[in-house]
Amino acid sequence: MKVMSFHLMPYAELDQNAAREYRSAWVVLPNTNFDPKVGHRLYNRYLDELELADELGFDGVVINEHHQTAYGLMPSPVVTASALARRTKNCRIAILGNAFCLRDNPLTLAEEHAMIDVITGGRLITGMVRGVGSEYFSFGANPVHSLERHKEAAELVIQAWTRPGPFAFEGKHYHFEYVNLWPRPYQQPHPPIWCPSQGSRETIEWAAHPDRKYVYVQTYSPVDVITRFLDMYRQTAHDFGYEATSDQIGWCAPVYVGETDQKAIDEARPHIEMMFNVLLPRVSELMFMPPGYMSAQSLMAVLTAKKGNRGNVTIETLIERGIFVCGSPDTVRKKITEMHERMGFSEFMCMLQFGSMPADISEKNIRLFASEVMPAIRRLTDRDYRGFEPARAAAE
Repeated sequence: MKVMSFHLMPYAELDQNAAREYRSAWVVLPNTNFDPKVGHRLYNRYLDELELADELGFDGVVINEHHQTAYGLMPSPVVTASALARRTKNCRIAILGNAFCLRDNPLTLAEEHAMIDVITGGRLITGMVRGVGSEYFSFGANPVHSLERHKEAAELVIQAWTRPGPFAFEGKHYHFEYVNLWPRPYQQPHPPIWCPSQGSRETIEWAAHPDRKYVYVQTYSPVDVITRFLDMYRQTAHDFGYEATSDQIGWCAPVYVGETDQKAIDEARPHIEMMFNVLLPRVSELMFMPPGYMSAQSLMAVLTAKKGNRGNVTIETLIERGIFVCGSPDTVRKKITEMHERMGFSEFMCMLQFGSMPADISEKNIRLFASEVMPAIRRLTDRDYRGFEPARAAAE
């Protein structure tokens, strides 16, 4: 198993009482709640934490894109990746992901990803996402066109990375007379592409298609739900006529390691509850799931998966549902091993800073995980996975 450190870069010093006066910490929370001096301190602290992960031997560091929110201060993960490109030496840098489809010119992101791949000598992983529903309000974009723009932008970018230029590209949404990317990616034919998703069937079918076989990543849902989505990916691959390997499966979860189970719960409680109750959008919000963003079938599946996970949850509920992994080193090792036995993922992304967690607690968590948990879970392979059975997947 490969182990990566995932960072959201939240606005950890948010006034939670002020935030609760608004219906969401996304889009509508006034930016007067952001103090640039605090932001300066947080950005540099968070970069230090990602660089520490490289020093401690994590296989990769993971960053992502969100807009107009205290949940994550990375409207441009390319900027973050650029800062990490020269300061990290060994780990992969995964942008999970960039919403190429939200741009009128996706080629600018294609160029920037190629630059980072060349600078790092091929350590980039590209994530292609549609962006959560609220991003469409931030961009003033029509969510009805989300899926088709996503597919077309991905095709444009992949052609730009792999076809000799110049050539013309004529699609429904994107029109370029000259596509002639300088620089070309270091990795050939292009950087690995991963696809984080909330669980829409359309995205699963797109990622699992034999022409792509992209790594599919799930997060922030009860373990039963995540197992169902990951088995759906494997079943979709089976229906396409091939067997998806565990190398195509990823799971991301917040993790906290303490000296004992109770100490871990006590230390993590205010920070994980702040993340789920203040920073994450309530799943019922129209802004988070705007009409047309996904099919009715997928919308019902995602709403069911996220129900009860946000807005008024306790750390005990998050641990019980398998959304949050927390405890002593032994407890955390056992829990991740159990999850792997059920889901068979070969890529594990652990979020070791979350919510309002301060620097000293974050660093302790990163170091304890690296020394006491990571060596054991790295040894997990498909021999430790129960295996995929289409009949069982259908029943679940």
